[in-house]
Amino acid sequence: MTIEECYTKFGGNYSGVLGRLGSEALIKRFLGKFLNDESYANIFKNLESGNNKEAFRAAHTLKGICQNLGFDKLFVSANAVTEALRNGKNDVNDEMLAALKADYELTAEAIKSLI
Repeated sequence: MTIEECYTKFGGNYSGVLGRLGSEALIKRFLGKFLNDESYANIFKNLESGNNKEAFRAAHTLKGICQNLGFDKLFVSANAVTEALRNGKNDVNDEMLAALKADYELTAEAIKSLI
């Protein structure tokens, strides 16, 4: 699988990230780092413990990573969770979390297939 095919598989913007990062080697390097990032897990951990501030921080971080790496589909679901946690509130619902989980798993599995 090529990097472009990987991006197609998870609904990403390959041409946008290539324009930002400038090389496939750099994209691949950051894709590998994404798999080790704990932001996604921290969203759920902090929601379970009732720490909305840290859940927001984790969701916001994940959203930023997605934006920078052109993970368009995952960006949308991460953004929904981020906004539902903004200003200390917790308006996150099961549908949002299910979408985030599905989009994250799709992205992670595609990256694992590439790397």
